[in-house]
Amino acid sequence: MRILFDQGTPVPLRDHLSEHRVDTAFERGWAERANGAMLDAAEDEGYDLFITTDGNLRYQQNLEDRRLAILVLLSTSWPRIRGRIEAIRSAVARIGPGDYVEVDI
Repeated sequence: MRILFDQGTPVPLRDHLSEHRVDTAFERGWAERANGAMLDAAEDEGYDLFITTDGNLRYQQNLEDRRLAILVLLSTSWPRIRGRIEAIRSAVARIGPGDYVEVDI
């Protein structure tokens, strides 16, 4: 699965998703893009999953017709996220095209 991390997603999470191809918005040069433009670019580039810490994304964007799955981590704290690695890995394994899933951290 091709995964794109939003700007606030802690990069060390990548090491726990090693069976997937993970890129960051920063690495792609997309860090300054607005959420809608970033989601469009991710879909156009063939990403399967967008992982973000922006809990307001679903209120700011119309996600109804998206092919891209979206996983929201409800914290930006790496120590807290690290404690929920298995829940995150499980959510990644179950998520499908166009799904929107929040992981409580």
